[in-house]
Amino acid sequence: MDFFTNNLAQSLFVVGLILLVVEVTVLGFSTFVLFFVGLASMVTGALLYLGILPDSILSAMFSTGILTLIAALLLWKPLKRMQSNVSSKKIKSDFTDHRFILKEAVSSTQSPKHHYSGVEWALISDEPIAAGTKVEVTEAEVGKLHIKAVEPE
Repeated sequence: MDFFTNNLAQSLFVVGLILLVVEVTVLGFSTFVLFFVGLASMVTGALLYLGILPDSILSAMFSTGILTLIAALLLWKPLKRMQSNVSSKKIKSDFTDHRFILKEAVSSTQSPKHHYSGVEWALISDEPIAAGTKVEVTEAEVGKLHIKAVEPE
């Protein structure tokens, strides 16, 4: 504890940096709480280092709390807006456009398995497709491949 209090500015800066890294890498920037506290800790550490704030735990805690509140008030709406601007475009997976010949018929009630890339995939189709038909993967989900019949070339 003596090391922390003797090096308060540097310790707060490092703690703030760790909180920012955890928020972004582990939580995927989803909660913002650690972001606000981390940002406030880093600013407080800088203010202590520059001598603007007195070098005491009480002033550091008070400053971190006030700066966390200010950061939350100023940045909450812009960060929420940024978080809600997510593209609805479907991501093209490695399986999309993969073509193969069906060994078994597929329909809305039949979902045979297809072995590909070391995994057994359930084949899904809205339309009935006969065995022996050349098909193409249109979409991939966990454990499922959506397919459609391909016109003969």
